[in-house]
Amino acid sequence: MNTKFEIIPLKLEYFIAKRLIIAKDHKSSISAPIIKIAITAIALGMIMMIVSIATGIGLQQKIRDKVVAFNGHVAITKYDNNNSQESVFPISKNQDFYPDFKSVEGISHVQGVASKFGIIRTETDFEGVYLKGVGADYNWNYFKEFLIEGKLPDFSKKRNEDVLVSKYLANRLNFKVGDNFQMVFTKDDPEKLPNIITYNVVGIYNSGFQDFDAQYLIGDIRHLQRINRWEKDQVGSFEVFINDYDDLDEKAEEIHQNIPSLLDSQSITDKYYSIFDWIKIFDKNIYGIIGVMILVAGINMITALLVLILERTRMIGGLKTLGSSNWSIRKLFLYNASYLILLGLFWGNILGLGLLFAQKYFKLFPLDPTVYYVSEAPVYISFGYVLALNAGTLILCLLMLLVPSYIITKISPIKAIRFD
Repeated sequence: MNTKFEIIPLKLEYFIAKRLIIAKDHKSSISAPIIKIAITAIALGMIMMIVSIATGIGLQQKIRDKVVAFNGHVAITKYDNNNSQESVFPISKNQDFYPDFKSVEGISHVQGVASKFGIIRTETDFEGVYLKGVGADYNWNYFKEFLIEGKLPDFSKKRNEDVLVSKYLANRLNFKVGDNFQMVFTKDDPEKLPNIITYNVVGIYNSGFQDFDAQYLIGDIRHLQRINRWEKDQVGSFEVFINDYDDLDEKAEEIHQNIPSLLDSQSITDKYYSIFDWIKIFDKNIYGIIGVMILVAGINMITALLVLILERTRMIGGLKTLGSSNWSIRKLFLYNASYLILLGLFWGNILGLGLLFAQKYFKLFPLDPTVYYVSEAPVYISFGYVLALNAGTLILCLLMLLVPSYIITKISPIKAIRFD
């Protein structure tokens, strides 16, 4: 018998809360518009939180991946005072860390590259750019995603004049796949004739990162070795790729400790610190948006709960007269509030995720690549953070509602029954 009496109150609270939810009279009551506003506030808050996290993380990852595509995670160069993008002093490929960096775990790939400034010459235009020389060891995975026309060059066989040109340069110089152009490489001695190579455009890429697209075209490193009079086993620098970006600082330090003393290393976060400092601001913005949205949702739910309590004052008095405890009645209203919160979360998730999938597949919102480094708003969709947002919002809102629900303990049964 005791067990039954312990179970009945819990069922009774659910039963009354359910009756309050489905009751028709509340739809025409004073609380009806306030409840709708509260549900709408929660839904809009969830939409804002989902979209801000998805676009914030998506933008960070997209920008980061594009910087990595052109530089690797860590660059290994010779110790010198050269601050330009051009490779000046060669490094031998005969290194313990090449082609496999066995002394440091978490390294996925190492490739040798070189770059040299040259002038593209056409019948009508001149354009100064860097030719990035790559070889058979080059990782094309990023550029497979960037490729929009033509094909990727193949430098695994004999030396060739194929190059990959950015869409930005192709538009400026009116290049199409299959076009040929001359590139002039000047020498340190101005009295000597420059090196002139005729290149063939085999592919056009678009990374959306205009700072890089405007500077680089990708060609055969063996041309630069010949121009610079380097040996076949010499490169300008090494680009190191790691498995997990979150370990970058740790791996960058390990890499620095495991290379010869005549070589230097630099991570992309150090080389492009202004870009990475800029994208770190997104984290603060995301936290700020989440905090404000939960606060707004909580305040609206507090208002709705207080109005519900005011409307049901006579019912509260009746329940107290029948022997219900304050906590039992408080739980009744908290169950009711939970339903309203879950309803708002449901619509917020439907609309928020719908908006994200629409952006992912239909690119509804373009961005200025000169400002944001991407041509459209990228989204990162993970049900992990969606579930965390829902659970966190529900728990925090309920905790905020514990305080206003305390007013139930101050309601006198006799006065409540007489309340009109």
